[in-house]
Amino acid sequence: MSMRFIGSLSLIWLFLATAALAQANDPVLDTTGQALQRGQEYYIKPAVTELGGRFTLIDRNSSCPLFVGQVGSQIGQIGRVGGENVTATEGLPVVFTPFEEGERVIRVNRDFSVAFSAFTTCAQSTTWKVGERDTETGRRLIVTGAVSEESPVWKAGSYFRIEECQSAGGGNIYNLAWCPTEVCPSCRLRCGAIGNLVENRKILSALDGNVLPVEFERA
Repeated sequence: MSMRFIGSLSLIWLFLATAALAQANDPVLDTTGQALQRGQEYYIKPAVTELGGRFTLIDRNSSCPLFVGQVGSQIGQIGRVGGENVTATEGLPVVFTPFEEGERVIRVNRDFSVAFSAFTTCAQSTTWKVGERDTETGRRLIVTGAVSEESPVWKAGSYFRIEECQSAGGGNIYNLAWCPTEVCPSCRLRCGAIGNLVENRKILSALDGNVLPVEFERA
């Protein structure tokens, strides 16, 4: 086998590997086919309308903190956006911030933090993070609140990612997941995709169960 052939074969493999890596981190697209941008407001909504409405803040136990959930579970004032009252029937927009400093686009399988763009009656941060395991269902609920920066392990709890929905069959449909390997490469993570959990007529977001296909609509 000639050195020229070996060199050509190496270049082909390098090209294929580079193309595969680029595809793995394609930009996440909104409902109009535009890439999700850092700092822009988006509504998250299920790709199947029978599975609830837009994402919003949920008052789970008539106390703080507030949980991440979906419209269709609670009626009433949740917070304020742009100086106007917002109800659960409308949902709340979110803002994504990539973990990689300087990155402007939200990409598939890359870590980011996410927060609702709203002020709450709890006067707390609206940043998402993985909460404690629910004692009845065994599932980890997604809650909102201040993020600890003490260590990569604690910080990892507030970083999520977007994965392509394998069962979508076309369209800009994705799954939300928790697997922050960029934030904490050495952590032993029990990764999971976000689904919903109905509790007392409220739809909460949780890991370790069903998976909810979602779309992103620019606010």
